[in-house]
Parts: sequence; structure tokens; C-alpha cells
Amino acid sequence: MICPRRLIGICAVAAILLLAIFTPAGFAQDALPPAPYAYRQLEDPAQEARAQDLMETIRCLTCQSQTIADSDAPMAGDMRSEVRRRIAAGENPEAIRQWLIQRYGDYISYKPSVTGLTWPLFAAPVVLLLLAALLLRGRFRRGRNKENA
Repeated sequence: MICPRRLIGICAVAAILLLAIFTPAGFAQDALPPAPYAYRQLEDPAQEARAQDLMETIRCLTCQSQTIADSDAPMAGDMRSEVRRRIAAGENPEAIRQWLIQRYGDYISYKPSVTGLTWPLFAAPVVLLLLAALLLRGRFRRGRNKENA
């Protein structure tokens, strides 16, 4: 049997090792300077409007409840910069959206598309409503039959 003091010592050493391993990676991201267009708008107002429209439909992967337009996370800044850079280069916003979805997955978009993988998410509410309607219909019919008898 292991002595409780020794067990506490082993756990403390393990915790220190885990912190030493994983902490530098977290600080490395924040030590980098922000991307060029992370906090700076494009010169052309029409291009900036297209970039803003697109950025408001893309989810921040760090925050997960904010768009990249609203988030202050370093990753969101990098994504804003990439969107603005591509818009300035003349790329279509829908092509940029598809590139982001291809790179980060469907979850990144606040406007999900119906695919072979996501169709159950769109069909489930309809199926549940139909099932509830059938159950309620049966319940009301039984109630009427009891009244008439």
C-alpha cells in the first residue's frame, strides 16, 4: 500500500509536469503580433462591407458563441485578417466561406448547409412534430369515445 504522503508527492510532481508541458504552447499563441488586418479595416468600404457580412456568419473556434467579427480571441483576429486579405484580392465571399468550412468543418458556419451528414438535424424537428401530432390525435380520439359511451 502506498503511503498517503508519498501519493500526494507523486500527484504534485505529475501536476507540475503537466503544467510545464502544456503551458508554453498557450503562451506562444498570445506572444505573436496580431495579423495585419485583424483590427484594421479595408480601405474600400464596399470590400469591408462584404468582409463584415461574411465575418458575421463565421463562428469563432475559440469562443464558440461569438462570430469572428465580435471575438477578441487571437485566432478570430487571424481569421478576420485572412477574410479581409482574400476579399481585398477579389475573392468571392462564398468561396472564402467554402474554404473555411473545408479547413475547419461545418461547425464554423452559422448558416449550415444540408448535406448527407447534416440532414437528420434538419429532419428531426419535423419528425418529432409529426409524432407529437399523431400521439395527441390518438389521445383526443380516446377522450371523445369515452364521452360518447
